[in-house]
Amino acid sequence: MEVVRGIAVEPSPVVSVIIPAYIAAAYICHTLDSVLAQSFTNYEILLVNDGSPDTEELEVVLKPYRDRIVYIKQENRGQAGARNTGLEHARGEFVCFLDNDDQWEPEYLSLHTAVMQADEGLAVHYCDAVIFGDTPRSGRKSMEFTPSNGPATFHNLVSKACTVLNCAAMSRRDAVLRAGMFNELLRYGEDIDLWLRIARQGGRIGYRYEALARCRLRSDSVSADVARMTEGYLTVLNSIRNSEDVSRADADFLDRQIMIETAQLNLLQGKEAMLLGNAKKALHHLEMANAYFHRLKIAISILLLRVAPKIFLSSYRRFAD
Repeated sequence: MEVVRGIAVEPSPVVSVIIPAYIAAAYICHTLDSVLAQSFTNYEILLVNDGSPDTEELEVVLKPYRDRIVYIKQENRGQAGARNTGLEHARGEFVCFLDNDDQWEPEYLSLHTAVMQADEGLAVHYCDAVIFGDTPRSGRKSMEFTPSNGPATFHNLVSKACTVLNCAAMSRRDAVLRAGMFNELLRYGEDIDLWLRIARQGGRIGYRYEALARCRLRSDSVSADVARMTEGYLTVLNSIRNSEDVSRADADFLDRQIMIETAQLNLLQGKEAMLLGNAKKALHHLEMANAYFHRLKIAISILLLRVAPKIFLSSYRRFAD
């Protein structure tokens, strides 16, 4: 591992901004510029090159920024591993995890820091974000699709009544460390896993509806792969459910959400199978999904897959296109 501190890095930062970099050369300048444009200036930027295949290009792009950042280069450990490396070198009381293609509005750090400093019992605080990039959702707000309603308790996080937006959150570093940092075994859902562990330990999570972040969605991004994200979330929920210290009330609540997420995953897999022309697999997943949902539309699809699979799949793929 190589760690290089820029000569202009803040000596005693209040906030540590951790940016994992993997295939990041195309977007990282916009991300760094949005951090360097913050009205709040007592922060450090830790950029973790997570064994990126575009390292040569990335380092050329980063050259004008090297005196303002802590540049860490390591072998690939995934998003969770890169964030953990950043945490191990972070010196701020508060930490923010910013993906290498997301951005912030100039008042982002100022507002979050003021809220966290005014409420010492707050472990995490997040806001809304405007979506941009290669997506039909561009220009809309994240909370339109992943809302937050009511207190961000463990149960409300599990049920998705509240969703912590990773690119729009600030946390107390000690709360993240107490929770065990990010689970590097998870490919998807490592962020919600962390927020759930913080909430289970009694960490209070707050939010506001103001959009002070900009979240890029791309067709090749992790967050665009809904089925895989759902699988990852199920892994997180089952891991908590199987914990020795889970209470009966939490276990029952988790069981209900696991049932919902499993049905949703079957529905997604059924649709995916129909697009691929696999009638047998589509029928299996849709039957599993409708055992929970009991929806007429799904029941009709099941019937058509049984009596006229070729005609139905051909029509489905044509209209899906």
